[in-house]
Formats: sequence, structure tokens, C-alpha cells
Amino acid sequence: MAARAVVVTGMGMVTAVGLDRDSSWEAMVAGRGGVAPLQGFADLTDYKTNFAAQVKGFDPETIMDPKDARKADRFVHLAMAAAVQAVEQAGLAEASASWSIADSFRAGVIIGSGIGGMGTFEEQHSKLVARGPRAVSPLFIPMMISDMAAGLVSIRFGFRGANYCTVSACASGGHAIGAAFDQIRLGKADIMICGGSEAAVCPMSISGFANMKALSSRNDEPHRASRPFDRDRDGFVLGEGAGILILESEEHALARGAKIYGEVCGYGMTADAYHMTQPDNEGTGAIGSMTQAIQDAGLRLEQIGYINAHGTSTHFNDMVETRAIKSVFGDHAKKLKISSTKSMIGHLLGAAGGVEAVVTILAMHEGILPPTVNLENPDPECDLDYCALTAVKQDVEFALSNSFGFGGHNLTLCLGARR
Repeated sequence: MAARAVVVTGMGMVTAVGLDRDSSWEAMVAGRGGVAPLQGFADLTDYKTNFAAQVKGFDPETIMDPKDARKADRFVHLAMAAAVQAVEQAGLAEASASWSIADSFRAGVIIGSGIGGMGTFEEQHSKLVARGPRAVSPLFIPMMISDMAAGLVSIRFGFRGANYCTVSACASGGHAIGAAFDQIRLGKADIMICGGSEAAVCPMSISGFANMKALSSRNDEPHRASRPFDRDRDGFVLGEGAGILILESEEHALARGAKIYGEVCGYGMTADAYHMTQPDNEGTGAIGSMTQAIQDAGLRLEQIGYINAHGTSTHFNDMVETRAIKSVFGDHAKKLKISSTKSMIGHLLGAAGGVEAVVTILAMHEGILPPTVNLENPDPECDLDYCALTAVKQDVEFALSNSFGFGGHNLTLCLGARR
């Protein structure tokens, strides 16, 4: 069976700079960041890092029944909000109401999360320690498990096809999109809701990441802490949020008159097979995932115009990702536009690939590439064009979105423009 073209017909985002797709995108294009002192912590005295990129002013009861919202973790709330936006943009809410059972089995949901309901886990463990086993909620397990965002989104919209969660640390959202892409191009589905969601800004995660010296400790100026590719970077900034795409076969989308915003052209996934947390110094795994993605799409290197980098603002990632890009693209690397939106919204862990895929599609659709803010003193080892400080107006036909995770997981999406 010939592979089918897979297009993007809907997108949703919830980030530290906006509660929806449009406000998040507007803020990122303008270079506005969402990193601020931690909210919701009782006492920050002993924390090495006291800031993050948290979603502010979000009320899950605006998109979920209050009773249902109380039975779900925050990462589910964020996923549902982004999914509602994507479904509405794609015009699927009304369309799915007329589906037959057979139709519903052709629509699925794959939403990645690197950690799942960590806030729920922490809260219920505190109850166990303080009051004993009877104090633990009977909803603890279904609220905490990482697959629940995919499960509840499928219930909300009646999608009965493939339904699961990808868990590959910071590559989770990207893996979800790649898996959904395969479902459609192989003819197993017509429509997929996919992406990533994460809400892990809580005492244990901040403590754990800080104690392994992965987080920035620029507590006196948190808004300048996330600075990918900058000489003075000192770690990543933890963020939260969700990014969701509606993928559809081109044939199916055209038949129902849907607007097309972009396409998924291919993807690559590899392992570093090197170290638990540190990337291979030569970027072998990243080289492999980018190369595979371009080959899977059937493109030439010079057709790629933009890379939404993993760009975490850690010493090793930024240096190694730059080396990998140079290795893959050779002389063309100097002509590429590259940026890291983590400089504004922090590192969303398992949601990063979902949000960054949405951003990459929007960048191509709108003809404007978001900036890497705080890149004031470029690292000599990071000497490519990272769209420093301000957005760049430029039409791009094809782009890559990189997601790399602890454990050596590498995922690269190859995305195409539709205007």
C-alpha cells in the first residue's frame, strides 16, 4: 500500500506565555518570556533554583466539567485544553458527531508525557506519610498514570482508534507525533490527535533536577536564565504546558473541506547508547535522527531552511546539537535558521516536542521564525544562526524539530509548509 500524505489541520498550545495557541505564538514571535519566580511553593528557602516557566491563570473548569477536572491531574488538564483548541480549529467537533462506529475506529489519540501526574504522586505520598494508607485517594492511580491524557481526550471526542502514551523523557511528545504519523501514512487511521503534555513543576522535580545540576540557578534574574547557545548558560529552566496537533490524511482532509496548515513529511528516531543523561560528545544519535528524518521525507539537505532546536540551555546539549547540525548539513549549516523557543517557555520535558512541532508549523505557515532570546554572548562552539534576540521574517518550505531525552532518546520531525 502506498504511503499517504499526512497533513496538519488543527493545533493547540498552552504555555507559560499564553493559555491558547494564538496568544502563545504572538508572545514567542515578540520574544516575551514566561519564566518567573515559583508559584504554589510553601517555602523556597532551601531550593537551589526558585523559578520556572509555569502556566499562569489557567482554570481547568473552563474546558472540563468541574467534577471531571477534580479527578484529573494538571498534565491532563493542560492536554485537554490544547486538544480542545486543536479539534475546534480542525472543525472536528461537529464532524465527529455524525461518525459511525467504523469511522470512530479510524481516529486515534497518542499523547506523550515524560512524567505524567507527578504532582498527584507527590500530594498522595504526603498523605500516606502523614495519615497512613487509608488517606490515599482511590483515584490516585488513574490520576497519576501517564496514559490518562490520551485516554480522557479519546473519551471526550469519541476517538476509538489507537490510544496510548509515549514515554521517552524529553522526546515523548515528538515520539507521539511520529507514531501518529505512521498510523495515518500506513493506512491504519484517517485522523489522529497527538502531541505532548507535562505539569511537573513541583518540589520533588525542582529538587531532583537542581541537585543533579541540570537547572539554571540564576535566581536574581530568572527572566534571563534560559539562554540556549549563550556562553553564560548554566542549565535549563523547567516549564509546563501542552502542544497538540490534529494529523489527517490529505485525502480525508480535502474530502471534508478542512483547512491545511502544514504537513508531516517524515521523522527519525535513534538512541545515543552512550550515557544516562549526557549526550554523546560527537552527537552521533542526533546526527542519526536528523539524517533519518530527511531521508524519510525524501528531501535533499539544502531543502531544509529552519530547525527548531532542542536547545535546552545546558552546556552539553547546545554544544553537541550544534556539532550534529554541522555534521549533517556541512556547508548548508551556515545557511540554516535555527532557534530555541525554550528560551521563552522553558523546557517542557515530555510536552516539548508537541509544543515545538506546533511552533514549527506556525513558523512556516506565517513566514516568521521565532527568536532565541537571551542569546547575548554567543558560545564560540555554538556558531550558527540561532535567530538571536528577534524573530526573522522568512519563508521556509521544510523544517526540522529536534527532541532529545535522558536515556539517549532522539527524535527529529521533518515538517513542511502549507500556505
